[in-house]
Amino acid sequence: MPILVNVLIFVVSLAVLLKAADWFIDSAERIGLSLGISPFIIGVTIVAFGTSLPELATAVVSVLENESAIVAGTVIGSNVTNIALVLGLTTVIVGSIDLEYNIWHIDMPYLWGSAFMMWFIFQDYRVDLFECIICLIGIAVFLAYSIQSTPRDNNVRPSVSWKQYVMLVIGGVLVAVGSEYVIHSIVELSAIAGIDSELISLSAVALGTSLPEVIVSLNAARRGKASIAVGNVLGSNVFNTYVVIGIPALIGDLEIPPTINEFFLPLMLVMTILFGIISNNKKITRWEGALLLMFYLVFLSKIFAQA
Repeated sequence: MPILVNVLIFVVSLAVLLKAADWFIDSAERIGLSLGISPFIIGVTIVAFGTSLPELATAVVSVLENESAIVAGTVIGSNVTNIALVLGLTTVIVGSIDLEYNIWHIDMPYLWGSAFMMWFIFQDYRVDLFECIICLIGIAVFLAYSIQSTPRDNNVRPSVSWKQYVMLVIGGVLVAVGSEYVIHSIVELSAIAGIDSELISLSAVALGTSLPEVIVSLNAARRGKASIAVGNVLGSNVFNTYVVIGIPALIGDLEIPPTINEFFLPLMLVMTILFGIISNNKKITRWEGALLLMFYLVFLSKIFAQA
């Protein structure tokens, strides 16, 4: 019975995620375009942060319940999943992704910088208050520069009504709620299988919290707006590093499990560097997406081997 109940919860909550993601991305894009913001920046900011709320909620709850070791696993696992699974799957399905502008101007260097900063922060196996403040300053600078450095499109500005803002809020709330129930069901099913919480955070929890990114990116690509998918992945990973690590550290010190630094953190660095390399020519091809999916299989195989 526990297995059947959790499977049912997973199916229902996933259906809620699908519908809520449609509402959220439609409203976010329309509101952003009405302000003259490019689709890529919409993905980096509104969509990316909205779909990353489950990671933040999970991290805060973990610290409050004295399970702070789960936070690092969730962030690392989610960042790897966003690049390898979300971007890889989206590219394989749509064939290729053409970027609107060179993300190496600011966005990609900032993503690389956040990844390497996480590596330095994690070296003493904890995150203290000072490092937390650095993270929060980092996300503020990233947001300010990304928005200011991107040219606005003043020619196409659709009008929006209050209904768009209501649908944005409802969609975001349902994405967060649906994700929480998806996470709950996945964790329960993994616990029944006898998997350690550290590995659960790297795999099941990370996958569960990345489901909004998967759904939103696939929906965006399906509608011919694949650049939103790239911005979503980039923005979500920056958000995870600075905010999902930074805000819980305000509550208490975060503990970093040794296995995180030994394999999974270096793998995340490799994936982040690879993301920058394949996007350098403003185009991500299908075979490059397939390569990312292969890295995700390596990531899962390592988790299964330890389990």
